[in-house]
Amino acid sequence: MTRLALHSRLLPGTEEAYEREHARVWPELITVMRAAGISDWSIWRSGRDLFHLVECDDYEAAVAQLRGDPTDQRWQQHMSQFVEAFAEDGRPLPHVWTMTQQTD
Repeated sequence: MTRLALHSRLLPGTEEAYEREHARVWPELITVMRAAGISDWSIWRSGRDLFHLVECDDYEAAVAQLRGDPTDQRWQQHMSQFVEAFAEDGRPLPHVWTMTQQTD
C-alpha cells in the first residue's frame, strides 16, 4: 500500500461550497475509486489550498483507470467549478519525512 500527498487550490469564494460537496461524496464515485485500487482519500483545507492524502495500490494505474470512468468524469466536471488546479499537474508531492520511519 502506498500513501502519497497531492496539493490543489480552490477558486476564490468556493471554499464553503466545496466543503458542502464533500459532506457526502457520491457513493458511486467511492465504488469506482475502490475498484481502481484507492483504499482511502482524505482532504484538508487551509484557505484555498487543499492537501490530499491518498492510500492506494498503484496511484498511476488508479488515475489511468479513473480517467476512463464515466462516474469519475462526471465528478471531475462537476468539481471543476470549485477547483482552480492541481499543483504539479496532479503529480504527488515529494515526500520529505515521516516520524515512524526515523530510527533513533
